[in-house]
Amino acid sequence: MTIREEIEIIEEKTLSKYAILSKNSKGRLIKEDECTIRTCFMRDRDRILHSKAFRRLKHKTQVFLIPEGDHYRTRLTHTLEVSQTARTISKALGLNQDLTEAIALGHDLGHTPFGHTGEKILDKLLENGFEHSKQSLRIVELLEKNGEGLNLTCEVKDGILNHRTKGRPFTLEGQVVRLSDKIAYINHDIDDAINAKIIKEKDLPLKITKILGDSVRKRIDTLIKDIIINSKNKNEILMSSSVYDAMHEIRKWMFDRVYLDSIAKEEEGKAQELIQTLFYYYKNNLNEMPDEYIKLINNGENEEQVVCDYISGMTDDYAIMKFEKLFVPKGWRIKE
Repeated sequence: MTIREEIEIIEEKTLSKYAILSKNSKGRLIKEDECTIRTCFMRDRDRILHSKAFRRLKHKTQVFLIPEGDHYRTRLTHTLEVSQTARTISKALGLNQDLTEAIALGHDLGHTPFGHTGEKILDKLLENGFEHSKQSLRIVELLEKNGEGLNLTCEVKDGILNHRTKGRPFTLEGQVVRLSDKIAYINHDIDDAINAKIIKEKDLPLKITKILGDSVRKRIDTLIKDIIINSKNKNEILMSSSVYDAMHEIRKWMFDRVYLDSIAKEEEGKAQELIQTLFYYYKNNLNEMPDEYIKLINNGENEEQVVCDYISGMTDDYAIMKFEKLFVPKGWRIKE
């Protein structure tokens, strides 16, 4: 018996009847031999963790564009916070933590430079629109490993694609990540906004803090416990109506006070102009993209989509560097 088979037996004995057992996965698009040590979901987690797209997340904006300071969240730290929250909930509910972690680590791989600002402008520029969840799936199915993709399991890909509010993952593990994403970004965005002196804790509506708590720590604790209590021994991930409504009220409040109208968002127009300029430049100069993207076009991929693949994969700093190199004049000197 292999170590993987021993782990699968432990899963069968210890996990909830509503959990997805590794041995019952719907599998991969391209069939592979099983690993002797890791389950299929452990392998997916590792593939995502070692991907280039995952490493790029450390230099992509979460909410505040290029903040001055070391302690503001990036897309990578957001991803890690989502993963930890989701693992906590999954463990308490007896779900498959490896599946949960793989979905959490992969859910934002498709995010653009400059956060949702970049997503909005690419959505306007692309004929068929742009959604980071769909781009995340495109990355793991095609773009990683020079056009080979990561060949992830069906369950992980479904969780990645459907992690947004309108999505509905078919696994409970995916549903846990979907809610954990909201718990993470709402609360750490509040924390970052307080640290940036854009808002104060006392500014939050009292009717919300009475339900969720009057600190980031208390709110996260309330939300996690509410999910666990209301989802225990059920084939659905649920929240109580009062806590669910309070979470959405505070999300709406953050849109009004921080996401759409704050001093930290003043550079967004410039970021959109930058991405738009790069998009049209590479659309008209396809051969100036890296070879791996030219290869995709030669293999029949839509040209605009591949330009979008290249730009959306850029980090904030790389996009700025490319723009400066292409469009900002440099000084010169006579060679002596």
